[in-house]
Amino acid sequence: MKNHILNHLPYKSSFRFVDNISRLTEDEVIGDFTLKEDAFFYEDHFAGNPITPGVIITEIMAQIGLVVMGIFLILKDTELNFDEDNDLFPLLTSTNVEFFKMVLPGQKVTVVSKKQYFRFGKLKCNVEMVDSSGELIAKGIFSGIIKQVDGLKK
Repeated sequence: MKNHILNHLPYKSSFRFVDNISRLTEDEVIGDFTLKEDAFFYEDHFAGNPITPGVIITEIMAQIGLVVMGIFLILKDTELNFDEDNDLFPLLTSTNVEFFKMVLPGQKVTVVSKKQYFRFGKLKCNVEMVDSSGELIAKGIFSGIIKQVDGLKK
């Protein structure tokens, strides 16, 4: 089931920040991503001393913590009448993120997301990112909706 959900992610390789989903239930998702040392955003952030931009950290948290769980819940919820043959498009409606540590090139991060609620197609989650030693990198509250779009992928 997890691989099936990953196939619905609408991101191309350079902007897909999900390597693995190790747990996926109606209430929780746990996944990880290893930041590639040659990623496009390291060249200028910062030259000679690259660190992962906060917007990328936020995007990783959103993709694993909100989009993966949202797609899973939508495909599971037959009352929403989504057609599995059409594309699902995530729309982030709000975030509130606090940062505690830097993320460096080549580092593996794990995202843990716990659902607060899912109703009328809107999902709200508490999301945390930790490093390989379990130290907190960032945490926040994410909300969003998943819309169905015909012919999004090309």
